[in-house]
Amino acid sequence: MSVSLFTNPMWSGLFGDEDVQRAFALETTLDHYLAYEVALTKALFAHSLVSAEAKDAVLAGCKGFAPDITRIKAGVAKDGLPIPAFIKQLRMRVGEPYAAECHKTSTSQDVMDTALALALRKTSLILQKRLSAVIAALETVKSANSDYPLMGRTRMQAALPITAGDRISTWIEPLKRHYQRLDDVAAEVAVLQFGGPVGTSHAQGEHAVAIAAHMAAELDLRVPEHSWHTQRDNMVDYANVLSMISGSLGKIGTDVALMAQQGLEEIKLSGGGRSSAMAHKHNPINAELLVTLARYNSTQVSAMHSALVHEQERSGSAWALEWMILPGMCIATGAGLQSALKLLKQTEWIGTPLSD
Repeated sequence: MSVSLFTNPMWSGLFGDEDVQRAFALETTLDHYLAYEVALTKALFAHSLVSAEAKDAVLAGCKGFAPDITRIKAGVAKDGLPIPAFIKQLRMRVGEPYAAECHKTSTSQDVMDTALALALRKTSLILQKRLSAVIAALETVKSANSDYPLMGRTRMQAALPITAGDRISTWIEPLKRHYQRLDDVAAEVAVLQFGGPVGTSHAQGEHAVAIAAHMAAELDLRVPEHSWHTQRDNMVDYANVLSMISGSLGKIGTDVALMAQQGLEEIKLSGGGRSSAMAHKHNPINAELLVTLARYNSTQVSAMHSALVHEQERSGSAWALEWMILPGMCIATGAGLQSALKLLKQTEWIGTPLSD
């Protein structure tokens, strides 16, 4: 087994999502840290808080900077986060007399939260594109099977006849609502973090709002109304939407797995997973995976709600909990959407095809 099935070389073939994983990858995260420092330096210069010489030195230091990851790992073990070690190396690269001008007026959480905002912006675009594709694929399946008769089941017992179109409609409608929810919450988390040591931006003085606007424009993020260091409700909203998407996909997976049971055969799927012992089996792997990922994300939401509880002006414990949870939820949601598309492509018919 593995610590993370999402990234394990073997298990990621089922659970992984390379596109979403790339948004949170080490290389991407380091690029986001540098992008923050570049935007900060340019904004400080624009408002006369660093000299032209200092700006040029810091930007030159950022260009092509590849930190020593082993030293950053040691720094994380000591400091509890990577930014102090990262900035120490960057300042050494910038050199005197301008090293101190690097990261000026900012704090570690500003860098890391902005990097998270950039990762979530990329993730949201991936998920929106896939969710739209899943909805379109469902509409296609509904159009092809809409009038085929199907036994309606309540509490898993035969009830009254319905059509395949009736059941498929219950799959489509929540996903359409989730698309709007995702669009709304994606805007709420793609926000610059810029609060300084205690979230008041006091080090920037009268220029704080203008500097934040300059940086947000540089990074293509929204301008924050205020620091959100300890205000994590938008992150929890994002996690809630991820879980709802996964949950609705899990409902589809459950229905498909039940319809595919031998003896019912209310759906025909091409392909299917093989058994090592029973050659006659064609397991509905993609349907099952949708259920697993839905259950996984549902359990993570409560942990994200625990991460709301930040003490005073910065938390080490609640903040760190968020790092452990949210990337995995993003990957699980992305993997679920990929699996749903595969499942719909496998679907040959639902219900009982009408005779000519």
